[in-house]
Amino acid sequence: MQRRRFTSHFWIAAIVAISSALAFGQPAIAQGNSAAVAGPVSLPDMALGPVGAPVTIIEYASLTCPHCADFNRRIFPRLKSSFIDSGKVRYVFREFPRDEIDAAGSRVARRIAKDDCAKYFAIVDVLFRQQDELLAKPLDTLLRIGKQAGLGQQAVEECIKDQALLDKQTVDRKFAVDVLKIPGTPTFFINGVMVDGVPSYEEFDKRITLLLKS
Repeated sequence: MQRRRFTSHFWIAAIVAISSALAFGQPAIAQGNSAAVAGPVSLPDMALGPVGAPVTIIEYASLTCPHCADFNRRIFPRLKSSFIDSGKVRYVFREFPRDEIDAAGSRVARRIAKDDCAKYFAIVDVLFRQQDELLAKPLDTLLRIGKQAGLGQQAVEECIKDQALLDKQTVDRKFAVDVLKIPGTPTFFINGVMVDGVPSYEEFDKRITLLLKS
């Protein structure tokens, strides 16, 4: 489905620069490298759950991906309630920008949250739930969400134009493509092993339970 025109000359200029920086191809599916996936590259990880949890789940996701939004709505809350809140699982969310809107949304989320991971996950949840609005009117949506979180228009626009943060996003995405062989979004690693496709909650439960017993 073709996206609607953007609503501001400023936004058009910003996304042209972003889209050129994110021009990477999609690789074939691979299992990934558990050592390579263990730590972040440029941007600090945003995570819930204790560092020493016996199971670590890493999700590579895109804010404009409908499958990611569906996972966030249907499955993630159950994982959080069953395993993350109890300290059994550390859940890491890593951005995998697929387009200029996605990249800008991730930067705004990080700017709002700063080092508060719980706040970051809350903003990501809002962005997923307002995905249609984000795609239709990206600047208006980010300005509204920023305002609700206490971030003024100038701060949001500066965040969208933040070249240093964009460069880090670009490096991390390239690493995910070239080294981890991320095939698309969402992609999950459970204790360093890539999981093909999008598991159901029941499959997550089974995998996590087996790892907890081992």
